[in-house]
Amino acid sequence: MGQSLSCGCHIPVADRALLGVADAGGFIELFQLAGSEESTFTLEPCARVALDKQCLALSLDWSTGRAGRASDQSLNIISSDSKGQLHLLKVDGAGPGLQCVATWQAHHFEAWIAAFNYWQTEVVYSGGDDGLLKGWDTRKPATPVFTSNRHAMGVCSIQSNPHQDCILATGSYDEHVLLWDTRNMTQPFADVPVQGGVWRLRWHPLHGHLLLAACMYGGFRVLDCRQAVEEKQDMCTVSASHKLPSSLVDPGARTEDVEVAGQPAGPPSRSCLADDGGEGWIKPQVGNKKKTSLQPSTEGRKVSSQLHTPGTMICDYDLHVETANTDISLLATCSFYDHVLHLLKWENS
Repeated sequence: MGQSLSCGCHIPVADRALLGVADAGGFIELFQLAGSEESTFTLEPCARVALDKQCLALSLDWSTGRAGRASDQSLNIISSDSKGQLHLLKVDGAGPGLQCVATWQAHHFEAWIAAFNYWQTEVVYSGGDDGLLKGWDTRKPATPVFTSNRHAMGVCSIQSNPHQDCILATGSYDEHVLLWDTRNMTQPFADVPVQGGVWRLRWHPLHGHLLLAACMYGGFRVLDCRQAVEEKQDMCTVSASHKLPSSLVDPGARTEDVEVAGQPAGPPSRSCLADDGGEGWIKPQVGNKKKTSLQPSTEGRKVSSQLHTPGTMICDYDLHVETANTDISLLATCSFYDHVLHLLKWENS
């Protein structure tokens, strides 16, 4: 498979969890999570489609990201590749299966990212190494709905806010996160410098004002965008951050290297804060322990980084969401340089 990028479907399909993978061979592949009587789980391949010859698949996004999405909506994937193309794929939930329904040229160089507008899923956005951010109507994809050159360098991260309509976040090699009102894409309403090329962005699954940014050479930032999102003010604060002092991966992060809401962190983290290749939020941590630091989390689950072959056990846990403390989240970071997945607890104070 080589280098790959994965993204889980936000809803069950035929009562199974689906994982989509975009890989360096130019394929989009679906895996389904299968359980057993021993409460262990395995990833089983169930569908695969080639995007194009001699290309790398660079991103994928599901059309299911909106909170409270209707279950009868069609299930689609948007993907981008190293030739600057976008690919719209339809997912047949019965199989499940994959079918490419549209392909079009979007950028002159690598199309680093493609993402849905979760509130209007016929609309997708793309960002490329040409420094352009574009919007598309998948019903007539030949001409972009808009083209923006507001970012000064390649655009490599885009995500629609799943909790609030018309809010879009974008990130670029220019080390800025921009927040947009999708009703007016001429100018962003917030511009946040983050001291590192923004490789990935993720909105919190429960708190619509929190945005997680993975920044190359800059570690990660948890951005509090409440004033920006609610009042359209050009103001975001950094609730938590970790700077990598001299390299992409810091194997021995010190306590003073981590800041959470302006307070020093807890015990040393033993390689728990390495990130530049991708990141994401996980559902809230069970329990009500009050913590004010980022630290490795191993409670309640087993994590394996060996996910490259079918049949590998990846988790064994029991998460009761109804008893979860929604102020405590698990933050997952990983890098394609050290191939390690780290889980961190983070408290929203």
